[in-house]
Amino acid sequence: MRTTSGTGSPDYSQLARRIKDWGRELGFQQIGIADVDLLAHEEHLMRWLDAGCHGEMAYMARHGTRRSRPGELIPGTLRIVSGRMDYLPEPRERSGAVLEDAARAFISRYALGRDYHKVVRSRLAKLAARIEGEVGPFGHRAFVDSAPVLEKALAERAGLGWIGKHTNLINRHAGSWFFLGEIYTDLPLPPDSPVQNHCGSCAACIEICPTQAIIAPYRLDARRCISYLTIELRGSIPEQFRAAIGNRIYGCDDCQLVCPWNRYAQLTRERDFHPRHGLDSAALVQVFSWDEAAFLAMTEGSAIRRIGYVCWLRNVAIALGNAPRSEAVVAALESRRDHSSALVREHVGWALARQRERASQTSEGVSDAAEGA
Repeated sequence: MRTTSGTGSPDYSQLARRIKDWGRELGFQQIGIADVDLLAHEEHLMRWLDAGCHGEMAYMARHGTRRSRPGELIPGTLRIVSGRMDYLPEPRERSGAVLEDAARAFISRYALGRDYHKVVRSRLAKLAARIEGEVGPFGHRAFVDSAPVLEKALAERAGLGWIGKHTNLINRHAGSWFFLGEIYTDLPLPPDSPVQNHCGSCAACIEICPTQAIIAPYRLDARRCISYLTIELRGSIPEQFRAAIGNRIYGCDDCQLVCPWNRYAQLTRERDFHPRHGLDSAALVQVFSWDEAAFLAMTEGSAIRRIGYVCWLRNVAIALGNAPRSEAVVAALESRRDHSSALVREHVGWALARQRERASQTSEGVSDAAEGA
């Protein structure tokens, strides 16, 4: 039975309520509906691009206004159904403990489980099918970080939260550990109202950033961001950031770990987002020992695979350079000294030099102590 008003057309207010109910049944923690007015966000985007803050992500500029004008991307779009799905796989204290153990590999918590693109897109498809079953065929297209879409701006317009000073979306009752997905639609659903920004005077995310990538409140310079450097950048990671990267081999969660609103974050109920292959606390030496076949096997179905094997070794080499000195660490790096990739050789060479420097400092410290005795 279709939901209709007295005129025989769909009752869009009731349909919107049902869409939100169906979304929760499908595993979304919240569904909101946004209009297509992103003018303020477009102005912010253009300033960001003009400043070159997107680095080598040329596609950000190439897509032009299709990112900020939904109707240009999908003609006829009137509303966007925006959903969020929690992904935090473990208590923040455990993530923090791994980050503080320089001998272990820290991987951004969103990437520990199954590739979120597949999981969220599948649920959006099911949600769209339910809507179609209610109103018949309608114009729609689902996206999960897979097209020129201002997903955080749309989620903010849909009332799912506010964009924080670190540029992530924050929900007052759920923090920021969640994925976003959208359905562009031609249905004239009633839009939700944006919520108030509650960052206040807090600057914890700005202060904690290892590379000072948050150059001002609500302004992120991707060229300095560890997530960009370890995931998006395909070439050499600038030396000025290598020490600050620490043991972060895929992404960075520091700004989320320190955000006070994440005390309200809930652990995910999705088994697909639970850690696989022990990557939530793997030793750096272990993951550096993988050959390409092992890398592909251990990252099958994971978002991690997108960076490729060479960038994986590049990232882990930096982390090993930052790790406490040990024979195992030096031996692991030496084993890749003559790797076929110049990119890997460069970063291994840097890591070995850093380990030698650390050994020299240790020796000098021992000598000074002996003289003092």
